[in-house]
Amino acid sequence: MKRRKSHNANRSVLNTDAFDKRRFREIFEMSSGLQRLRGEGELPMFESLLADIWASLYKMKPEITGQVDIDLEVNKSLMERIMAEESFVTFRSFTRLDDLSSAIGTVKFGEKTNQWLAEQKKDDEDLQKQLEGILEMHRQLRRHDWQEETRSESHETDENFTELMTKLDEKLQQILRINSESFSQAMVQAIQETKQVKDGLISLLGGIRSGRGDGDLKKVPLRDQISLAEKIASNKKMKEIAEWAGRFKQVARKKQKTKYNEAVNRSGVTIGTDIERLLPIELGLYTHPTTKNDFLRRFIEGQTMMYVQEGREVLGKGPIILCLDQSSSMRSHDTQAKGFTLALMSIARRQRRDFCLILFSTHIQVFKYEKGKVKSSDLVNLAQIFLSGGTNFALPLSRSLSVINESRFKEADVIFVTDGEDEINDSFLEEFNKKKKEKAFNVLSFILGGHVNTVELFSDKVVIMKDFEDESSYAAFEI
Repeated sequence: MKRRKSHNANRSVLNTDAFDKRRFREIFEMSSGLQRLRGEGELPMFESLLADIWASLYKMKPEITGQVDIDLEVNKSLMERIMAEESFVTFRSFTRLDDLSSAIGTVKFGEKTNQWLAEQKKDDEDLQKQLEGILEMHRQLRRHDWQEETRSESHETDENFTELMTKLDEKLQQILRINSESFSQAMVQAIQETKQVKDGLISLLGGIRSGRGDGDLKKVPLRDQISLAEKIASNKKMKEIAEWAGRFKQVARKKQKTKYNEAVNRSGVTIGTDIERLLPIELGLYTHPTTKNDFLRRFIEGQTMMYVQEGREVLGKGPIILCLDQSSSMRSHDTQAKGFTLALMSIARRQRRDFCLILFSTHIQVFKYEKGKVKSSDLVNLAQIFLSGGTNFALPLSRSLSVINESRFKEADVIFVTDGEDEINDSFLEEFNKKKKEKAFNVLSFILGGHVNTVELFSDKVVIMKDFEDESSYAAFEI
């Protein structure tokens, strides 16, 4: 009979090698979710099970090994069942050699497996007694590893543990056969939740360029990716912000593309040699044999006709400043507002413009992001902040002027969002509008509701909207 190995041994029921084991330890140290699961596990060798789940997701060709130590037989039965799932086999195409997806997947598969075991234990008194007995025996064995004992005492403990594990494996296989459908459903849920978390992470960290989500993620350290992914998975508000950010970024992408195309069409015609901007008629002359030589002569001389692309020239001239009302009445709009903020930040990042977020109520908090770049810790901080209180318009407007004075650029786009009303004295308004003209910046205001009297006094344009999902709010993404 096989002697039980020390609980500290890094062991597996899969064909893992030294690299796999080392990499899992690195992932484990990065993941608070995996560390939490180790303590919550219903099985004594649950950390080893997590390592095998990770390897089954990450490795190119994971395989169950033949003979394993007796205390890993239960893990082997579970891994055989997990890897036999059709949904799991399909899902592996998304996780192979993908550190982030396999890490998120390990947490989700570990959670669902543990929850399933807890439910079976609740419904089966015999299983409950077996698990409680084995966990207590495992604690004894760990103490034996740390203390000096006689060989006979250690041998007797090992014999008892072996017998208990054998019976547990038999019981588990029976339950897996009887409750096969519930286990399969748990694995499908794990897959769905993994994909949702990954999509949420892309929504938060990705830009507004189509198809660039995974590329944007790779610019973020893996530790930060995992940390933020686990925040999305465990925090309902973070998940909602991610969903809104994803929606608004799609809108921003379309608006920016439309703006660029319309700018090209409206801007007129000049002469030059930029091939991408040549008029269709010039391209037609190039493709025709009788006019090709004339086209080439004029092209060399810089005399071919092309569009004036003013749309390109206006990008990057100044910061984007968002003044966002966080008075008490805005709390119900908070997750939408933060998704809206992240979409604007993505525009700033793409246009390499500084972004300043000014949260205001009766006091303010100011956050500056150089060229729109945001760290995962900034996102977590942003999700948790809500100022509450009353409304003071002068505070964010004054700070906007300070930001513009500090900027490397004269022009700016100031977006002002509120659902309230406030009184501003005439001398402040006169000075603000004077500075606005001197610094050549514009204020675009969005009002949730109908209180526009004061806002009209300092805005170049006022948009009334029901909430951030109202299409009128999308005008912000044309900046």
